[in-house]
Amino acid sequence: MRAGEVRQSAGMIQPGQLVIAREAHRQQLVRAVRRGTAERIRVGAYVGTEEAPESSFTAARRRAVRLAEAVHRQLRATHFFSHQTAALLWGCALWDTPEQTHLWQAYRPSGRAAADLRRHTGVIAPGQQARAAGLPVTSLERTVVDCALAMHPLEALVVADSALRLVPALDVDAARSILATVTRRNGTRRARWVLDHADAGAESPWETWIRYVCLRVSMPRPVTQVPVQTRRRMYHCDLGWPDHGVYVEFDGRVKYVDDGVRRGHDARREIEQEKRRADALHEAGIHPIRFMAADAAPRRGEESVVQRIARQFPAGMVRGFRTVPFLPPPPATRFGTR
Repeated sequence: MRAGEVRQSAGMIQPGQLVIAREAHRQQLVRAVRRGTAERIRVGAYVGTEEAPESSFTAARRRAVRLAEAVHRQLRATHFFSHQTAALLWGCALWDTPEQTHLWQAYRPSGRAAADLRRHTGVIAPGQQARAAGLPVTSLERTVVDCALAMHPLEALVVADSALRLVPALDVDAARSILATVTRRNGTRRARWVLDHADAGAESPWETWIRYVCLRVSMPRPVTQVPVQTRRRMYHCDLGWPDHGVYVEFDGRVKYVDDGVRRGHDARREIEQEKRRADALHEAGIHPIRFMAADAAPRRGEESVVQRIARQFPAGMVRGFRTVPFLPPPPATRFGTR
């Protein structure tokens, strides 16, 4: 809604409804906040309080989208959401939800610019402009390149992996062409690495995390979604090195909670299915190394993820594993049990 349109009433704010203060009756909005049926998400923007409980991760993503919608309705200058914000609007996975709303605009912000906005200054070429979730954004390829240039390589790899699973999917060659036009030096090497190692087979941020810690120490590139034929059926391990008989899986606790994966998800049935699957894999001679989020920070005396995987390889190979100098250790995340 823009200036001049009919002002909406804040007295009947629906759960999840976004209300811009300048478009609403102030006293009705104040009463809604006092009743707890609305909350302020940024200066001049309110949203109806959600009734159904959500996971912290889902709530954070929803809030980040609402913030982008609020910024769009408040800004009058031409803008395109970018980086993590655009990735979110495209439907990409994120290692962590952004605490700031990222956007490109043609002019530099004033010294009084809002702290919850991260404004990038520049002109977006017509071919790199798009719309996602009803908002102006950088194209998927430009979004991934921006993320690869600015973010931690693990965080950018999570975005790139998931972008390859979208329909239509990320065009990696087009992204490489965009990256080739970047004149800055800082970050380009990492960005090329991210594009070269993006893999649609990583079905969750934590699967990407396992790949990253392995690739960071120069392990051979793992195969994702490795097919394994058992007496029951064909199963797939999250990743592995079939030539060496090494398989890895990540267990998210969300699978073992009712409604954890989706509404109606049955945790007891999930446990039963996982037990049958594990038995079938073991009978087929496949013994995956299993990890959970807690393994990202092992206790004193415990083996690291890299150590547990590396000892499955021949000693001669392990001696050749070296940390890639430009790849930093993985960052922490606020959402450790997705």
